[in-house]
Amino acid sequence: QVQLVESGGGVVQPGESLRLSCAASGRFLSINVMAWYRQIPGKKREVVARISSNGDSEYEDSLQGRFTISRDSAKNTVYLQMNSLKPEDTGIYYCYAMTHDLYNYWGQGTQVTVSS
Repeated sequence: QVQLVESGGGVVQPGESLRLSCAASGRFLSINVMAWYRQIPGKKREVVARISSNGDSEYEDSLQGRFTISRDSAKNTVYLQMNSLKPEDTGIYYCYAMTHDLYNYWGQGTQVTVSS
């Protein structure tokens, strides 16, 4: 079992930055992919970015350049640096992890609100 605990959400003004963190704990073999998803009001949950155990990363096309995913594998922690935030980035951001033995886990979500 993997427990994922997100932190770093909050309320910011347009143009500001936030850094989300997600720490994995529990008993597990090893984590392969870690990712961030978000659910914007009225829309389906969508992937923001993912990063594999070898450091390869992928982004939702429209977010690349503003968002950066990184990972500290020794700490089983994934980060999402979000810059130049826009009101349309408002939503709940979820951490995701997939272990090497193909189990999937989700965090409880952290609220990000971008508003003037």
